[in-house]
Amino acid sequence: MGPHPAVAAIRLAVRRVLHDVLTDVQRSTENDPPHPPHEQPPQPLVLVACSGGADSMALASALAFEAPKLGIRAGGVTVDHGLQPGSDLRAAEVVVRLTALGLTPVEAIAVDVGRDGGPEAAARDARYAALDAAAERHSAAAVLLGHTRDDQAETVLLGLARGSGIRSLSGMAATSGVAGRYRRPFLPIDRQTARKACMVQSLPVWDDPHNADPAYTRSRLRHEGLPALEKALGKGVVEALARTAQLSRDDADALDTWAAQADTTVRDAAGLLECAKLYALPPAVRRRIVRRAAIDAGAPAGSLFARHIEEVDRLITGWRGQGAINLPGKVVAQRQGGRLVIRQG
Repeated sequence: MGPHPAVAAIRLAVRRVLHDVLTDVQRSTENDPPHPPHEQPPQPLVLVACSGGADSMALASALAFEAPKLGIRAGGVTVDHGLQPGSDLRAAEVVVRLTALGLTPVEAIAVDVGRDGGPEAAARDARYAALDAAAERHSAAAVLLGHTRDDQAETVLLGLARGSGIRSLSGMAATSGVAGRYRRPFLPIDRQTARKACMVQSLPVWDDPHNADPAYTRSRLRHEGLPALEKALGKGVVEALARTAQLSRDDADALDTWAAQADTTVRDAAGLLECAKLYALPPAVRRRIVRRAAIDAGAPAGSLFARHIEEVDRLITGWRGQGAINLPGKVVAQRQGGRLVIRQG
């Protein structure tokens, strides 16, 4: 008799991603000097980021089961944000649970959470910085994250509320980070499946009270917004939003490629953007070129919103002699002699 369907689903998802990681490792080492005949090549290491919640514990259990069969070492990292009393003790408990699954190395990392961008964004920035450092320290080939299809649906709705365009609607990528470091095997899997997999395997899980705290936007969306949408529109909203994310990502990737190719054709000999040539491009392509130019000039990507790009775009499409546009990061955009100049002010 095979494993419970929920367990089979999470293991299959992880197995597919591990195969992808192995393929990427093989490609990256094709030109390395061959190992001596008496030496085995080192086994790649894959880490799981685990909070102790149901999603990440299910992910950790699936990694522990699948990795040895593929010749992959499996380890784990838990991040202590220090935002709740006893968080250090919970992090220590997660280390014990991951070690009991057979993962090694396993470590807990304490971080200081700042205030930039609000509590949720600051905690996320601190967490990813810690995971990046752990991946570098252990030379990990990949870090697995437990985001589910439900998380993806929430991300799409948050992007829609911000009005940030198609890239924001594309949600989380299955692969992201430097050299594809971060992998999200559970994006096709719903949150309930992950929780069920923990239950049938008798895995203890911790439910973060922040996930139910209405002070946090994502929590309100999870417990109020999505249920209201499903009540009004019927079941299937989560699946439809996740499908929208993938379709939007495909479109956004194609437009990004187009913009990158068009960028070199709209510059003069000095490398300045020519407004007439920009004007001739489709708006979606033109605005991508403008956004990239602003980021290259020093504007923080996370603080550069659609309204900023629209204001700069009017220097191209609605020129009436208006003055310079101030952008985040002390970047200034202005039109000079038919050129769009974006630089530090």
